[in-house]
Amino acid sequence: MTTDADAQTQQSRTFKEAILNRRMLICVFTGFTSGLPLYILIQLVPAWLRVEGVGLKEIGFFALVQFPYTWKFLWSPFMDRFTLPFLGHRRGWMLVTQIALLVSIATLGMVEPSLSIWVIAYLSAALAFFSASQDIVLDAYRRELLPDVELGLGNSIHVQGYRLAGLIPGSLALILADYISWQSVFMVVAFFMLVGIGMTLVIREAITNPSPPRTMREAIVEPFNEFIGRKGIKSAALVLAFLFLYKLGDNLATALQTPFYIDVGFSLTQIGAIAKFASLVAVIVGGVVGGLVMVKLSINRALWIFGFVQIFSILGFALLSEVGANPWVLGIAVSLEYLGVGLGAAAVTAFIAKNTNPIFAATQIALFTALASVPRTMANAVTGVIVEQIGWTPFFFFCTACAIPGMLLLFKVAPWNEEVP
Repeated sequence: MTTDADAQTQQSRTFKEAILNRRMLICVFTGFTSGLPLYILIQLVPAWLRVEGVGLKEIGFFALVQFPYTWKFLWSPFMDRFTLPFLGHRRGWMLVTQIALLVSIATLGMVEPSLSIWVIAYLSAALAFFSASQDIVLDAYRRELLPDVELGLGNSIHVQGYRLAGLIPGSLALILADYISWQSVFMVVAFFMLVGIGMTLVIREAITNPSPPRTMREAIVEPFNEFIGRKGIKSAALVLAFLFLYKLGDNLATALQTPFYIDVGFSLTQIGAIAKFASLVAVIVGGVVGGLVMVKLSINRALWIFGFVQIFSILGFALLSEVGANPWVLGIAVSLEYLGVGLGAAAVTAFIAKNTNPIFAATQIALFTALASVPRTMANAVTGVIVEQIGWTPFFFFCTACAIPGMLLLFKVAPWNEEVP
């Protein structure tokens, strides 16, 4: 007979095992190498273009090159079906995409924005394609690596590593840009992809003897059939709608984050230095709090709690817009953003993993994360137009309102009182 003391001891042992293992360390590196290319596109490139005199409207529409993140489920079956002749089913694709990313990032800085804006657009689109392809295989690898009990914490750590990567193009690169050429800045940032390449060469395959789909038809059709069959059409549609709406307000608010700081009146060095300190503290706090909450309370309740924090963080930008170039307010706004947005991303990433079948992980996760990235891509494209029409402060209140529908869907897809195993 199992006593309460035995149960508590077992629970404590399970909790420690969920935190202190090699899989959590791998999640740090998958997050960093996954986040670095995206933050180059949404932070470094907009800042570069703005400093070089490109208008907000053009920078906003320039974000349409990120559409590979939205459509990556179209080629994920191909990466699931075929195995490259080196390193294994997942690691082979990891290495190829990471080398392609290193070359693309380094090449991007060699172009002059005022002379070759279309060349920059093409290179950015290629960077987005390789980044989205890397995400496909990293997400599948992580789903195969983590047991269900570690999904919340592992994905929280992955997201915090993802956010930590934003310090390279969003802080270090901006500080360096005040002292060295943009070409050298992009070269320095590109070499940080060696972190991912090193991880790929060191780790082992999550599944020793994988059984990839036997045909392309099986790779394409079965992931969708399994999801709809398991959830039912109505529940599946609600899950997809939730993934689209949950981070809509957040994506709108952060779409032109660096140009917003520049317009408020901060120098590149101020943005880089303050963001580095404030976001690093928030990332550490968010990683610890987010992971523990999801281990102790459940992913559903984390979605509720983190969703409210995420909404509140948007208001920090509205305050900064009214106060002006105050370094203290910038630090508070960035801290709230990295805490709230990071926690929300951790929860929704864990929710995605929870709703996938490990057998079809690559395509199902690619579909769900692609759908979740649609608001970010659309937001980046239209926010420049909206801001020029209504101004920064009303825009952030508009973003807050856009965050509400996703929270309301939680009543259906992730109820607070759902029984936790």
